[in-house]
Amino acid sequence: MRFSTLTAQPVPWKNGGGVTRELASHSDDGKLAWRLSLADITRNGPFSAFPGLARIHCIVEGAGHTLSNETVRLEARPLDPLCFDGGVALDCQLRDGPCKAFNVIYDPARVTAAPDILTDGPVPEVEGLSVLFVVSGSLEAAGTGRLGPGEGIVTQGAGAALITGGGTVVQGRILPV
Repeated sequence: MRFSTLTAQPVPWKNGGGVTRELASHSDDGKLAWRLSLADITRNGPFSAFPGLARIHCIVEGAGHTLSNETVRLEARPLDPLCFDGGVALDCQLRDGPCKAFNVIYDPARVTAAPDILTDGPVPEVEGLSVLFVVSGSLEAAGTGRLGPGEGIVTQGAGAALITGGGTVVQGRILPV
């Protein structure tokens, strides 16, 4: 499955504090298993909570932000994925202006998910689903052609894929529990 941030429609955040572009999702028995999105974070304020779900949050544009509450402090920095409980109520404080974040939100009772940041070269083969989101450069993937920044694929394994052009790709691995 190929996706693009260029064609995905922006929708308001669950808490109304920003917009996100849903890129792909999968449900089992009417319940969310996983969802991929790109969020525009343009102001300080409450972060949407997703009780019962886990979250991978990776800054792909801008300087990032701090997520915190009375007991938790998470530093979201460019291309340094954060993995955390999506149900925790957090406030967001932008570091140096607006940023964009690629998110994998998933039900840990149904799937596990893990991120990697990849650069130029062959994409490693993984078990389960492979999510590949191009941040810079390009990705050549068997059966999908060339993908540029803001584009990606969800595929079983990575197949024959190559990152070129000084590229950076966020890879998510999704496995059933």
